[in-house]
Amino acid sequence: MSGNNAGIRIFGIDPGSRTTGYGVVDQINGRTFFVACGTVRGRAKSLADRLWEIHCGISEAIAEHTPDLAAIEKVFVSVNPASALKLGHARGVLILAAREKGMAVAEYSPSQIKQAVAGYGRAEKSQVQEMVRVILGLNKKPSSDAADALAVAMCHANHYLVSGLSSSEARR
Repeated sequence: MSGNNAGIRIFGIDPGSRTTGYGVVDQINGRTFFVACGTVRGRAKSLADRLWEIHCGISEAIAEHTPDLAAIEKVFVSVNPASALKLGHARGVLILAAREKGMAVAEYSPSQIKQAVAGYGRAEKSQVQEMVRVILGLNKKPSSDAADALAVAMCHANHYLVSGLSSSEARR
């Protein structure tokens, strides 16, 4: 979509230190269209090697789909601080992958994403997954990680639409 003033391609990221979801949507004339989604898995034993695998996988997906903008879910601290730290490391390499491709990266909280897609900031994962399927007109539900990433992209698409930015302004 890059360079097309009629629309913008958004790359959504659901970060994880083992499995990272990605979702790609096009926002054209106020409508959001599904492009692609998937997951990147870090299979190595060490965190450093998993982070490298995730960085490389997301970089490949970005190169394949040539998005204009990226959006990522913010870290939320749950019960386990060690898990939150690992997630923070994953977010860092994922943001780096997007910035290496010259994209601006927006960040949204889980409640902002759920509100944008399901209309309720405390929606269950299964509700978000189903709303992503319905809104994008998909025949089946994407995997949980991919659906979350699509929800991130859709949240940013809504923000982009409301902000009224031109495609070139939004890419800064």
